[in-house]
Amino acid sequence: MTASHPAPAPAPAPAPASAAVPPQAQPPVLQADIDRDIARLHAAYEKARAEGAPAAHHPPRDYAPYRSTALRHPRQPLVATGGAPDTVELHGPVFGATDVTELDADLTRQHHGEPLGERITVTGRVLDRNGRPVRRQLVEIWQANASGRYAHQRDQHPAPLDPHFTGVGRCLTGGDGTYSFTTVKPGAYPWRNHVNAWRPAHIHFSFFGTAFTQRLVTQMYFPGDPLFAHDPILSSVTDDSARERLVASYDHELSRPEWSLGYRWDIVLDGPSATWIEEGR
Repeated sequence: MTASHPAPAPAPAPAPASAAVPPQAQPPVLQADIDRDIARLHAAYEKARAEGAPAAHHPPRDYAPYRSTALRHPRQPLVATGGAPDTVELHGPVFGATDVTELDADLTRQHHGEPLGERITVTGRVLDRNGRPVRRQLVEIWQANASGRYAHQRDQHPAPLDPHFTGVGRCLTGGDGTYSFTTVKPGAYPWRNHVNAWRPAHIHFSFFGTAFTQRLVTQMYFPGDPLFAHDPILSSVTDDSARERLVASYDHELSRPEWSLGYRWDIVLDGPSATWIEEGR
């Protein structure tokens, strides 16, 4: 008589997927969180200055409150291009004095109708570190309209577009380094750095120098904006004097009767009084 063997027990069924514990959701980053980070970094900078550290005229490229810099700031050293330096210029844009017209500097006359908003004149001088004028400099600007919206397909926030305002202009500096634009004052706009994040009104500026590889990009702000204290981009410039150099001054002598208000903003391209540029130093 043969002995019987019990049948093997079936393997236990795997736990249903719904039983898995979901990862802990990260809490949203609020304006109060950003404000605390800004205050902490500014206090650390002031402490370092009191202990003898040099002034930081340009911000770090990985400024934590400006959250996207953590992902896109450079982590590797610069790579030198081989050959003559001017070979890079062959791939840059080419322009001449005849390509820039008077209409390019008046953003309110580029369409058939007049744009909505507060008309302003923005003028100043482009200078080198020794205060000498930079002549025949190509200056470009771009900005949001009076409602705080760019004429760009990626800007889809619910503010109206203005069919009579594109928001781009350019001019060449004169013999004394002066530039001048007529435009409308841009509005503040939301961005997704954190919950309820708003950028103060500003105009983007680009300066080309004598070669495309010398291009500098920065932003000009308007005096007295209540959003200054909450903006991590402006606040990334931790030195007070350097940050103040990004703010234009109202100049009543530049205002034109029944036409526009005037703002003056001088730009220093290099040296200890240089205007902050987005690429840093």
